[in-house]
Amino acid sequence: MKQYSSDKIKNVVLLGHGGSGKTTLADALLYNAGVIERIGAPGSTVMDFDAEEKKRTASLGLSVYPIEVDDLKINLMDAPGQFDFTAGVYEGLSAADNAVIVISGKSGLTAGAKKSYDLAKEMGKGIAFFIGKLNSTHAHYYRVVSALTANYGAAICPVIAPIVENDAVTAYVNLIDNTAYRADGLSLTQINFTPTDEITKMRDLLLEAVASTDEALMEKYFEGEVFTDEEVITALSGGMKTGEICPVFCGVQASGDAVPLFAQLLYKILPAADKNALIDENGEEISPDENAKAKLFVFKTVADPFVGRLSYFKVACGKVANDLRLTCLRTGKEERLSKVMVPKAAKQEDAPTLLPGDIGCVSKLGDVKTGDTLSAAGGAAVKATVFPAPCISSAVYPKNKGEEEKIATGMARLCEEDPTISFGFKTDTLESVLSAMGEVHIDVIASRLKTKFGVDVVLKAPKVAYRETIRKSAKVQGKYKKQSGGHGQFGDVWIEFSPCEEEELVFEESVVGGAVPKNFFPAVEKGLRDSVTKGVLAGYPMVGIKANLYDGSYHPVDSSEMSFKTAASLAFKEGIPQCAPVLLEPFGKLTVVLDEDNLGDVIGDINKRRGRIIGMNPLDNKQQEVIGEVPIAEMSDFATAMRSITGGTASFTLQFERYEEVPSHLAQKIIEEANK
Repeated sequence: MKQYSSDKIKNVVLLGHGGSGKTTLADALLYNAGVIERIGAPGSTVMDFDAEEKKRTASLGLSVYPIEVDDLKINLMDAPGQFDFTAGVYEGLSAADNAVIVISGKSGLTAGAKKSYDLAKEMGKGIAFFIGKLNSTHAHYYRVVSALTANYGAAICPVIAPIVENDAVTAYVNLIDNTAYRADGLSLTQINFTPTDEITKMRDLLLEAVASTDEALMEKYFEGEVFTDEEVITALSGGMKTGEICPVFCGVQASGDAVPLFAQLLYKILPAADKNALIDENGEEISPDENAKAKLFVFKTVADPFVGRLSYFKVACGKVANDLRLTCLRTGKEERLSKVMVPKAAKQEDAPTLLPGDIGCVSKLGDVKTGDTLSAAGGAAVKATVFPAPCISSAVYPKNKGEEEKIATGMARLCEEDPTISFGFKTDTLESVLSAMGEVHIDVIASRLKTKFGVDVVLKAPKVAYRETIRKSAKVQGKYKKQSGGHGQFGDVWIEFSPCEEEELVFEESVVGGAVPKNFFPAVEKGLRDSVTKGVLAGYPMVGIKANLYDGSYHPVDSSEMSFKTAASLAFKEGIPQCAPVLLEPFGKLTVVLDEDNLGDVIGDINKRRGRIIGMNPLDNKQQEVIGEVPIAEMSDFATAMRSITGGTASFTLQFERYEEVPSHLAQKIIEEANK
């Protein structure tokens, strides 16, 4: 593959709601470029090459394929549309300079399209729209454009519009030069046409958007002069770069109708990589100078049990070539890029040298992960993307005994691959817990554990880390006496148990007159600390207890550390039931960001979960921030409920806050279940 300078490289990621046709559009663009021989159906597309993707007929991760056309290199990226696999969206936007948001002409402006727009805007990317599936029943291009305009205002700028007769698309109009084409797959035939009112309105939107980008063009527009095609293309490209313009295209992905026209105009309009420098952690641009010392940014990692770790990167500056040695700025370790490649979906092709703005991959780097910067000259790292935190958890058990280590190894590799999952052992519940973005995400991870690492797992709802405490004080005796010939065992303690604010056991002694020798105090404390690990109600750890050793007795021959440790545990078993023991549950602080339209339903759902609303803050774009406190035991399916209630538009965080007493009617059920 030939080298391309940054002014000839254009990086674009396809985004949108699941099922909108992103992957089919990617196939159509590759087919149009002569890279592949046909447009694949769902489950057989080039960009969905992973076994899980083929099985589920949906994109689960980001894929990359370069297109070489008209002395340009278009690095085309296809990101997942399902909310569970949002990591691919963040990866794509961190490497791309532009985003094309794909919308179904039938489904319209969905939650996934809105979230894609908001994220692309937040990350400073140029944005275009492609309204597809126009051959579907009830598909309506003009209704979608109206919704886009209502949401995003004057930035919406139609570039291709359909001619519709009897509810069917019969031709497509290039609004830049006002020419119409009949489309038959990749074949375009120019036709004569009389602009309809709708076409005229779309062209007016285009010309107004173009005029707004430059004073000279505005003057020309008001004087009734005609823009040249070059002026329109330049204005659209500049406006897309600044975010002032969002070009809108259309077509039919599965057949390829109008895709050649879309590709021709898109590739001209997309701002090149030289206009989109990466930003370092200090907020400074990294000039895409190919003569500078090499620096690259790792935006995606793939864990392969056979090939090893495959790191996808974008060149920030300098030249990246085989056998180049760079330092990972996070670890300070030197890494050797033995063989530089370019990703082509499932395959990789050797690429001896890559220039700034280009995208490549390299295998078997050492301790390098997604978000790392590798540099030949130190300096500031590229600003890393902050991925969303996982929001749903599941306990993971091996299907076959003795495979815990295989699970841990496989999970570690999958966590390297996907920054939106976490896995770890919870000491308070003695479970290995996987956290991810949704139920389907967890199911896919379990499936990949089996196919990639050969280990079957059983998924269960994670245990809740309940605690027990006391509400009253009590003084009790613990006496242990045993005689079995020779030396016996004797320990006698009087202990007062009382509530306190500390989580750990607070042990005190106020013995006078040597009733219990000091050398036995540690044994008494040890007996109590061992006892509080298992409460008297349901066996959960006990917190908030103060134990004061105030009296006792001993035998000069038969007393020992073991006998006093046992006496302390007997005092615990005798005394705690007298101290009004209660069950505690973990409460968390919940913060939900949602559209105002869903406010009532979301608050209702939180109330059903025994939550309390403690505040609400209005945000931009008709959104609200709801802050509440909720029992974590009730939140296992909250992510699924939010997706159902809000259509996927809401986001939330949940952080442990403190423990509170479980209501008595619920506590009894929990205790009965634990004691079965």
